[in-house]
Amino acid sequence: MNQTCEREFVIRSELGLHARPAGRFVALAGRFASEIQVARDGEWVSGLSVLSLLSLAAGQGTRLRIRAVGQDAEEAVEQLGRLLEALGEPVPEV
Repeated sequence: MNQTCEREFVIRSELGLHARPAGRFVALAGRFASEIQVARDGEWVSGLSVLSLLSLAAGQGTRLRIRAVGQDAEEAVEQLGRLLEALGEPVPEV
C-alpha cells in the first residue's frame, strides 16, 4: 500500500547542502522503495540526483521539504530529514 509523507527540515550547517552531503542524501534515498522528492520554495526536484539537489542552492537556514510516496514513505522522510539536519556535524564511525 502506497502512502505519502511530507515534512519540512532546516539546513543548519554553515556550508549548506554541498556536493558531499548531497551525495550522502542520494545514497540514502536510493535505499528506499519510495519515490523521493525535495523542494525549496515550491521547486521540486528528484531526491535521487546530486545535481538536482545542488540546484536548490540550499545554504544555512534554508527550509527544504522532503516528500516520499511509497510503502516506506514515513521512514524515508524521517531518516532523510535527520540527515539534512545533521549536516556539518561529525559523522559517527560505523
